[in-house]
Amino acid sequence: MKILNLTTAIPSKNGTGADIASQHFINAMRTLGHSVSVVGYRRWGDSHSYGEGTIEVGERHIETRAAGYYPLLWGAIALVQQLPYTSAKYYSKQYLQNVSSLLSKHRYDVVILEHSSQLYWLKSALKNHGHIAVLAHNLEHQIYQERLKDSSNPLGKTVYQREAKLVKQIEDDLAVTSKEIWALSPNDANYFMQPGKTAAVRVFELPSSAAVPIDPNHPKTYDIGMIGSWIWKPNMDGLNYFFERVYPLLPPHLSIKVAGRGAEWLNGRYPNVEYLGFVEDAEKFLAEAKTIAISSIRGSGVQIKTLEAIGLGKPVVATPFALRGIKTLPTTVQAAETPELFVEYLQSAIDKPVTSDNLESVKAWVQNRHSQFLHSVDTALETLLN
Repeated sequence: MKILNLTTAIPSKNGTGADIASQHFINAMRTLGHSVSVVGYRRWGDSHSYGEGTIEVGERHIETRAAGYYPLLWGAIALVQQLPYTSAKYYSKQYLQNVSSLLSKHRYDVVILEHSSQLYWLKSALKNHGHIAVLAHNLEHQIYQERLKDSSNPLGKTVYQREAKLVKQIEDDLAVTSKEIWALSPNDANYFMQPGKTAAVRVFELPSSAAVPIDPNHPKTYDIGMIGSWIWKPNMDGLNYFFERVYPLLPPHLSIKVAGRGAEWLNGRYPNVEYLGFVEDAEKFLAEAKTIAISSIRGSGVQIKTLEAIGLGKPVVATPFALRGIKTLPTTVQAAETPELFVEYLQSAIDKPVTSDNLESVKAWVQNRHSQFLHSVDTALETLLN
């Protein structure tokens, strides 16, 4: 089967959870023996080489805060083209021309359109293709509705209200005009299955990238680890929850390290907290922690960092929200419904080593999710083609 996979940023070593999710699908399709062409932007400043079958359509700032004056250009495009800002950010004639050219030169059996609201404007180039699946990483209009509720700035409210309205219109349209919607959580899938939405909807349980759990005897250099892309507002909300609600209840002698872009405000703020920024080797960072804290309280889709931490066999303490869409859990994971329980479980995880039984539970969990995901992708592609 020949597949055209359209995305925003080409999955990269320096990427985000969305990159990891994209790569899982791409790897699965290739493992199943299909030819996959991946089209997208190179992340600005990323010098890593991409594998065969990757087609770059230019270089693009992915994080708005580091984009200089580009947000002004994207805002103007959004107004002129009547697009959400998040769509205008990725809009380019070069991308449209590349897709049109590929479709005219090659016969693709299936087209995967990722990040539905951000690449919606590609629909004009895809109008004659009947086998399109929309990979909805998140239910994005709900995210903007949450930001609208939280915002106290009049300008911010106007921006978020416009974004939520336009993104919802896009998601609703794709749920009618696409053949299938591929969701990453039951909550997102339920929205796309409402009356009037005619696309078939599937929920995929993403696997963990970890091949094997980390050796429990690996040297530990600190107590609590937290990692994420904090530039994404829902992730930052979870980090704020931890330091506002959980941190004050923790014993002051515990050492905490935070990795990931966007949390510079932590520098020097707490005596027992070290902020590292982006780390090249996330697995090494997690391996040196006694336990991992995941304090998400909002967002959409599934928590990629949760899957990665669980797969490594580390003791994980997470909010119930961070575990959304994960039906079964190995014995290394505890769900903390309150800040008090979060503290209790963290201390217990720090004091209690991982056992061989724990590791067997993790291995079985990783293998089951991987095989189930591969089967789900195989079934989805076959159904999409028919």
